[in-house]
Amino acid sequence: MPERQEDDDGEVWGGDRRLSRPDTSLPDWEMPDGAYRPVPIVWFSGALFLQILVQPLIALIVIGILGLPGRTNLAIAFFATGMIAQMTWNRGMAQAPAVWQVLTGAMLAGSLALIALAHIPEL
Repeated sequence: MPERQEDDDGEVWGGDRRLSRPDTSLPDWEMPDGAYRPVPIVWFSGALFLQILVQPLIALIVIGILGLPGRTNLAIAFFATGMIAQMTWNRGMAQAPAVWQVLTGAMLAGSLALIALAHIPEL
């Protein structure tokens, strides 16, 4: 291996190959992985935030503004949760590990169960 030599810019050379630069400290043949690789927590969090935002909005519109019965709100909440689940699976949750799929389904079902629990007196 050739001896290391430092030039005026602070770059370290080994023969004709640059070994490092002061601003990156990576050899020139080492390319950092800069590709976006989404992870299941992103899809899980997206579904959770959508569920948290959409369900109260549905209740506000259906019950508060339109004055429809709680059964209608529950039906629309079920439909919206299904749409959120479908969107989450299309984004990539279908290829995620099974534990993330189960946790996402449980989170969506649990939040929907809270909505159903609130409507028990009206059913």
